[in-house]
Amino acid sequence: MSEEFLRAFAREKLAALEGESLLRTLADTQRLAAGRVRRDARELLSFCCNDYLGLSHHPDVIEASRLATQEHGAGAGGSRLVSGNNPLYARLEETLARIKGTEDAVVFGSGYLANIGVIPVLAGRKDLILMDELCHACLFAGATLARSRIIHFGHKDTSELASLLERHRDEYRHCLVLTDGVFSMDGDRAPVAELFEICERHDAWLLTDDAHGLGVIEDGRGSSIVGGHAVPVPLQMGTLSKAVGAYGGYLCTSHDVADLMRNRARSLQYTTGLPPGTLAAATKALEVIETDHQRVNTPLAHARRFAQVIGLPRPESPIVPILVGDAAPTLKASQRLEQRGFLVVAIRPPTVPEGTARLRCTFSASHTKEDVERFSAAVTEVLEAA
Repeated sequence: MSEEFLRAFAREKLAALEGESLLRTLADTQRLAAGRVRRDARELLSFCCNDYLGLSHHPDVIEASRLATQEHGAGAGGSRLVSGNNPLYARLEETLARIKGTEDAVVFGSGYLANIGVIPVLAGRKDLILMDELCHACLFAGATLARSRIIHFGHKDTSELASLLERHRDEYRHCLVLTDGVFSMDGDRAPVAELFEICERHDAWLLTDDAHGLGVIEDGRGSSIVGGHAVPVPLQMGTLSKAVGAYGGYLCTSHDVADLMRNRARSLQYTTGLPPGTLAAATKALEVIETDHQRVNTPLAHARRFAQVIGLPRPESPIVPILVGDAAPTLKASQRLEQRGFLVVAIRPPTVPEGTARLRCTFSASHTKEDVERFSAAVTEVLEAA
């Protein structure tokens, strides 16, 4: 009987989601080279993937993964603190620290695992966490696990942040300020230099999530570079699954903080290490990012060309959102683009706020100028027909 109640509970929740055009289903998608995918036996050109540099299909990256798998095996065999700290980790962490301009780096199993591990080590019940209201879900999750007082400030509103710190900072032992470096759903950049200055003034620690910045802005170095100059952000978190084209997460920071994470971050201590092939692939991909400047600069150039054609503001990253509003018409627009041979997924609440459902368009070095031109024309047709 209890199982039947459980089934009924699930069916009721699913029906409610479907009624609001918020029901999600998993679609088998085979990713191919050159930005193509295969769904339901149809080949589509994808403009919704986070593989911004096409490095998941780069021959040197694939070969590095193959050789490491052959030599070290398919899996890590244990957590990093037990038996899973493959020697390949050292080279990967050294490369990350070099690119980010920090003393050290710690690699986690994913970007989500990094944030839910790092934040509770730095903040607890007696501390304050201030975070941009549009922070990624994993920053919210990490802040919740810390059990600190959490206050959200308006999106990129440095004045409100400064005011909150002036009012509340002295009430708490430590204060952590959280922001995306590049916001994943809007593609805009955080005012990192201003945030850092405010944090320094009020004895707060700034953590930036650079998941969508590394590899694609500021010659690939990410959002802590502003106007060609490095902002000494003390906690630079990110992922290896987007522009890097592999998998995993990281924190770039000082030696002391990195060692603290290796000792206290539960999502590092109690999870199996990354597969050797993944470590080698990520390292090789980062080396490409350091040296192939044309590849690194292409996604943003494509995004700006697209935005200019369809009359949108100049993008700050390879992410260009087209706000539709309600979920149902956003789904229809996505379906119409798929009929024209383009894959662009509808982003709906709760991923974005109510009334801001959108087509989240992303651009890759795998796309050609002709790809972008055809996509621009298709989007124009669909928007005009809406």
